[in-house]
Amino acid sequence: MSIIKYFIILFIILLLNNKVFAEEIKKIGKFKDWETIVLKNDNEKTCFAQTKPVLQSPKKNKRESRLFVSFRPNEKILDEISITSGYEYNKKNSIIAKSGKKKFKFDISQDNFAWIANQKIERKMIKAMKAGSRIMITGYNQKGSQTIDHYSLMGFSKAYNSAKKSCS
Repeated sequence: MSIIKYFIILFIILLLNNKVFAEEIKKIGKFKDWETIVLKNDNEKTCFAQTKPVLQSPKKNKRESRLFVSFRPNEKILDEISITSGYEYNKKNSIIAKSGKKKFKFDISQDNFAWIANQKIERKMIKAMKAGSRIMITGYNQKGSQTIDHYSLMGFSKAYNSAKKSCS
């Protein structure tokens, strides 16, 4: 099952709080503004730390945005950073994460999700997230309108370590 399908299932569960899938999802812990979740499906296991934005711009346009760091041991994927801003990204503009003076570009976007293709850059971004207090994600919708999501990094290190341990 692709990571996009995992996140779609997760969002449906979180939004509808449907008990049918409850056996497949387990909340491991809440760490300030972050939480750790384990998703099990057949023999596959995905562990991730996730958070919602503390501030969105423009304010009038409420969106279901999330920032994730995932681990999928069956696919040998560690430290995978992904985001969704609640809309389909436009391919003409870059999606950028900024924490302090550090900037990170998301190389791949598909539907409502974006990823960083280079694992070295993902590790650098995780290091910046552990050291920082806030990260901002700038994206552009299909019409070219800019959005900025501000994410707190309070609790990130504990949620990250918990997700990593849950999938090791």
